[in-house]
Amino acid sequence: MKESEIKALVTLLDDDDLEVVQHVEKQLRTIGGAVIPLLEDHWQENGLNPVLQKKIEDLIHDLQYNLLTTRLLEWKNSGHQDLLEGMWMLATYQYPDLSLEKLRQSINDIYFDVWLEFRDDLHPHDQIRILNQVFFEKYKFVPNTKNFHSPANSMLNQVFEQKKGNPISLCVIYMLIARRLGLPISGVNLPSLFVLTYKNPQIQFYINVFNRGLIFSKADITNYIKQMHLLPQDSFFQPCTNLDIVCRVLRNLIVSFEKVSDVERVHEMENILKLLSE
Repeated sequence: MKESEIKALVTLLDDDDLEVVQHVEKQLRTIGGAVIPLLEDHWQENGLNPVLQKKIEDLIHDLQYNLLTTRLLEWKNSGHQDLLEGMWMLATYQYPDLSLEKLRQSINDIYFDVWLEFRDDLHPHDQIRILNQVFFEKYKFVPNTKNFHSPANSMLNQVFEQKKGNPISLCVIYMLIARRLGLPISGVNLPSLFVLTYKNPQIQFYINVFNRGLIFSKADITNYIKQMHLLPQDSFFQPCTNLDIVCRVLRNLIVSFEKVSDVERVHEMENILKLLSE
């Protein structure tokens, strides 16, 4: 469909005939995300028509949500190799204009500062100490304990901007930098806490990024599990997948939106989680 034809359809959204409006919305949904810029233009042109603006806002949200679910399913089905891409997609739920390259540049900036101090021949603990120094002392990343359940804690662009996050968002940024340095670091799904593990054939230890990169052992995890009155599981000690991480972020977002009684967003996050878990 030509752009002029799409524009003509958009102008019919405020038609007096309900059947016409329903038909137009159906056609626009069929076109998909490509129609969003035209809808945004039409929204701006009708500042004195709040009813029409609300209709356009709802339609744009639905189109963006459908685009998000399509992207995430493609990411999952293609092997979910790029964790940053998956996290970027989740952030576009609230920041649809967010650039993936902007996030990559933020990662690269921190990586470069660590790389200047980094040496491959250092003991892994010393390598982690260098990463900790740059991450926590130079860039001032801290846990967001005051607003722990804020949705912003799960949006990487907001974590970069505020330098605050929850355990999993801080771990994701930290891990992406570590992987660029060639370190064998992965996420670990602990109950009520997300941590990292450094694991190669010679050594394995764990890193609590939410506690300023504290290094700890398997025995510490065992004690933590006992304190939680849970039975040990292999998943509490071993690396998880990028898909596991994105699904856990979705669960965090569900809790975040429940805290503010945003039923619509809770429902949408639950639908996405179900799609990725199937």
